[in-house]
Amino acid sequence: MISIIITSYKEPRTIGKAIESFLEQKIKEKYELLVVCPDELTIKVIKKYVKKYPQVKHILDEGRGKSAALNKVIKIAKGDVLILSDGDVFSAENSVNKISEQFKDNNTGCVSGHPLPQNPRDNLFGYWSHLLCYAAHKLREKRAKQGKFLECSGYLWAFRNKIIKKFPENIAEDMIVPILFFLKNYKIKYSPEARVYVKFPDNLQDFIKQKRRAIASHETLYKFQTNLKIPRMKTLFNEISGSLIVLSYPKTLKEVFYTMLLFPIRLYIWLNLFYNTKIRKKYYKDAWQPIKSTK
Repeated sequence: MISIIITSYKEPRTIGKAIESFLEQKIKEKYELLVVCPDELTIKVIKKYVKKYPQVKHILDEGRGKSAALNKVIKIAKGDVLILSDGDVFSAENSVNKISEQFKDNNTGCVSGHPLPQNPRDNLFGYWSHLLCYAAHKLREKRAKQGKFLECSGYLWAFRNKIIKKFPENIAEDMIVPILFFLKNYKIKYSPEARVYVKFPDNLQDFIKQKRRAIASHETLYKFQTNLKIPRMKTLFNEISGSLIVLSYPKTLKEVFYTMLLFPIRLYIWLNLFYNTKIRKKYYKDAWQPIKSTK
């Protein structure tokens, strides 16, 4: 059995499509669809699906953040494999089956799906979303082929149930869970055909907020878990060393210009992170912090 888990917060406009993207798939195994959400507006939409589809269930969480919500729901999920996604994205046809296939190998602990942008490529922020998704895809693809550790994408990923019963909060769950499996000698795999479509920020303020939060959540791991011998995936050095992928992506002069604009923005985000963590001693804390332009 599979447990599909959608975490959502203040997403009444998108939660329906997120749920339907799983219901419309021809999933080969028996499954339950658990939608975890604390706010009334989104719950109102969820309940319509609960009434219509017996496999859909709403789980009320306390609104403390995504990690806390997942720690609650994994205690009651019945599936041998947990597939996780968000309430503001939608999964492609057959994505569940593609992920499930990877778990036929008993040594597989986690599997990452493949995020793709909903945003058009013909403007600055849309282009950045395509570029960064492409770079992440190539990195995961390369590391998976080499049998190396890779981070999962929180937009669509999965892990084997009953192995990790609880994980630390205030750390990105799509990083800490694969690490815990990796330390238990499980394989972390990538399923590029398991696609999930994501709306990324369409303005500079939201772009910086989202990327800063993602990097900060990873840095928290190394503050509190410094004894873990794991590769660091999100570092300034890794971004610089991955520049060849980025620089090979643009197809037009306009896209070359957009690409070059990204470098100072990413540097600013890293400098801002350094200032907040090293000087202000302000660290990431798990909480529901929606990015408005992605909803």
